[in-house]
Amino acid sequence: MVILKTPLEIDAMKEAGCLSAKALRIVGEAVKPGVSTLELDELAEEVIRQEGGIPAFKGYGGFPATICASVNDEVVHGIPSSKTILKAGDIISIDTGAIVDGWVGDNAQTFPVGKISPEKARLLEVTEKSMWAGIGAARVNNHLGDIGFAIQSVAEAAGFSVVREYTGHGIGRDMHESPNVFNFGRKHAGLLLCEGMVLAIEPMVNMGKRKVRTMSDGWLVCTRDGKPSAHFERTVAITAEGPVVLTQE
Repeated sequence: MVILKTPLEIDAMKEAGCLSAKALRIVGEAVKPGVSTLELDELAEEVIRQEGGIPAFKGYGGFPATICASVNDEVVHGIPSSKTILKAGDIISIDTGAIVDGWVGDNAQTFPVGKISPEKARLLEVTEKSMWAGIGAARVNNHLGDIGFAIQSVAEAAGFSVVREYTGHGIGRDMHESPNVFNFGRKHAGLLLCEGMVLAIEPMVNMGKRKVRTMSDGWLVCTRDGKPSAHFERTVAITAEGPVVLTQE
């Protein structure tokens, strides 16, 4: 069941969104060669708790950390570790979530580590562009398929592929609510979008083929061909005036 939010509830969600965005920005600014993903995780938790929030991911389904930190061919759900040290030329996808007053904010971004190759830079640029295309399609009387179609069109036009096994989602007092928001689709297909829906729109785009695999820890997802992947995400409310990004400072 899709849980619609009132305008007052959407305003309340902005607090969690703002904190999630702040944590993502601060952690992103700390990304550099020589830093471990565990250090980034500890920084994210410090930021969220200092502002009175609760890390949304920690303990969720048994996940042990505050952020997901996924490097290069790692698509999503990477567990931070002191053994994972960033190197110049890497890319790292960081997913942060915060709970404030019972509401959840969820966002992600892929950051360059030092100077990266033109191919990786283009992957990041296209993935972010595909996210904004999806957000632009999140309008009253459009359909879920319009969001997926917009994302898929941008990614595939650039010669990249879209991960299909993992999706965006509804969000509110629970991290994952209905509906699933696929990153591929057909125009005018699927659930009708209406005022009050709040969605986490999050394309995962691969430089190579779209196939992925889950690793032995049961969390980390990697590309099957070992090529890099990027991930961008924002929490978005559908309003009568158009899409409103809630994860912004």
